[in-house]
Amino acid sequence: MRAYPTPWSRRTMSTSEPPTWPHCAHGADPAADRVGCRGIHVPGHTTCLAHITVADRDAYLAGLAPGDSIDHRGTTFTRSLLSALLDALRDPTTGRARLGNAEFSSATFEDDAEFQSATFEGGAWFGAATFKNMADFQSVTFEGNAWFGLVTFEGNTGFESVTFEQLAGFQSVTFEQLAGFESVTFERHAWFESGTFKGITWFRLATFKDSAWFGSTTFEGDASFGSATFESIARFSSATFEDDAWFGSATFEDDAWFELTTFKGDAGFELTTFKGDARFESASFVNADRFGPLVCAGQIVLSGAAFGGPVTLSFAASRVECRRTRWSATAEIRLRYATVDFAHAVFEYPLTIAAEPDLLVLADGSELAETALAGAPGPGVRVASLRGVDAAHLVLADVDLSGCLFTGTVHLDQLRLEGACAFDTAPSSVRWRRWPPVRFTERRVLAEEHHWRAGQPGAVRGWNVAVLGAGRAGPLQLAPVYRALRKAFEDGKHEPGAADFYYGEMEMRRHAGDIPRGERGLLTAYWALSGYGLRASRALAWLGAGMLLTIVLLMAFGLAQDTPKQTATGTVPAGGGKVTFEIDKDDPQNPSGDRFTGERFEKALNVTLNSVVFRSSGQDLTTAGTYIEMASRLTEPVLLGLAVLAVRNRVKR
Repeated sequence: MRAYPTPWSRRTMSTSEPPTWPHCAHGADPAADRVGCRGIHVPGHTTCLAHITVADRDAYLAGLAPGDSIDHRGTTFTRSLLSALLDALRDPTTGRARLGNAEFSSATFEDDAEFQSATFEGGAWFGAATFKNMADFQSVTFEGNAWFGLVTFEGNTGFESVTFEQLAGFQSVTFEQLAGFESVTFERHAWFESGTFKGITWFRLATFKDSAWFGSTTFEGDASFGSATFESIARFSSATFEDDAWFGSATFEDDAWFELTTFKGDAGFELTTFKGDARFESASFVNADRFGPLVCAGQIVLSGAAFGGPVTLSFAASRVECRRTRWSATAEIRLRYATVDFAHAVFEYPLTIAAEPDLLVLADGSELAETALAGAPGPGVRVASLRGVDAAHLVLADVDLSGCLFTGTVHLDQLRLEGACAFDTAPSSVRWRRWPPVRFTERRVLAEEHHWRAGQPGAVRGWNVAVLGAGRAGPLQLAPVYRALRKAFEDGKHEPGAADFYYGEMEMRRHAGDIPRGERGLLTAYWALSGYGLRASRALAWLGAGMLLTIVLLMAFGLAQDTPKQTATGTVPAGGGKVTFEIDKDDPQNPSGDRFTGERFEKALNVTLNSVVFRSSGQDLTTAGTYIEMASRLTEPVLLGLAVLAVRNRVKR
């Protein structure tokens, strides 16, 4: 048996050069075709099987038995000629054609090539063969090496550089040893449904110009689709890769389906380009330690997929969907351009979702080209949902959380936020809604608060409406979310960020439907006076207003008209001795006449300033003034304390 050619030793032959075997040369013309027919001589004759006489052909076919080896390189087969050859090799007990070593290299099949249920007991060589119509290999068994290098499939198919011009069907085919399809071109549909590849499988540099179906196919050895091009839909649904699967540098021009596919070895998608969607729903990655780096112009769907070991995922994609995805070991997801839906994902060990600021780097140190995402808005990463996730082991780094849905997330207080994780903000400019005008202080706000406020009657502009399918959570559900995120920021020593979430928590408590009326009134007062102890400007404004009111009231009613005069009364004993005096002071008189003078302002200001620091000024006050001072000494130090507290909450680290 001749040596089997290695996948990288592709054999090419010029049409103007004669073949290396003794050939028929039928139809040779020195002016047009000096070679003529390239078919190898039938043993004992000087012509090929296609041009031998009918009598000699019948004698040759009659001498064949099931399991014999045949060599018909370069021969042109019609349907009837191929059928006669296979009938001569058909086992009468099973009705299946049995071939030993079968050499069809450079053969041409003008009509449908029907090898259904045939068994190739030796090697099968179809290198550089041409199938101009349907190539039907359904239920064929290849017990030896099968080589289809440089074959062209011009119809619908299934093999390296083979050309099938019509349909090529390989449903339920079994390749017992190496199956080589390197540089094969499938002009139309390639059908490998339910096939079994027991040895190494090569589809390197293959071109699938129509849809490629590998559903329920089993690859027991290494499977290489490196640098292959899929110009239409590629389906590997329910396929099983028992060993390594390599799709490095492959290009999928349309959607690629890998749902329910099992990768038991490495899943090599480095440098792979998906110009449509890449769907891996419910796929299983048993031992893959890395997935990517790859580029996907559409979305990468990993919903329901399972990763069995430590893995690093590197994607530059428009969207990544990981709903109900399961990780059984540590994982790192490094992304560019993507919007990530992580709802109900399950992971038992630390998992990191990080935005990659620079181009993704390949194993050899080169950078991943992102031409498929040339029209994308920017390389930033956005998280769309964390609902249903246990965030105890989750780390988010440099991602945009402005549109993220958090309600239903478990252990959110243990979430770790690294780098610049951005949240949405409240509309900060003044919004007119009848009277009075409404102004929201800028702060970090959850997307779900945006959705809730936008749905309220009379909502002001600037709050974002919920997107379809996002649902709408109310204050009762959002209060614990804000509380958990506040604790996460506090544990991360980010007090200013924690202050924003404390404000959001108090706002949700104030609007919650289950809060008692008295508590709501207290929270409303706390909000109005100092923004829950976080708005120094509001507390200082109230303090200034209170001081001004105190000054005006003291000038109008509190300060006495004049300083009361002291009088001394006593009796001098007639015979001399001690004189006893009683010193008294007149009661302060209510002011009259011009009350708003500079002197009275100075006195009122002195009283007010001392009240702010909870001291007595010693001024003579009327009865009304005494009560005004008492009220001032009670309220104004509180407002000053709230202002100091707000400043501290903003600068604390």
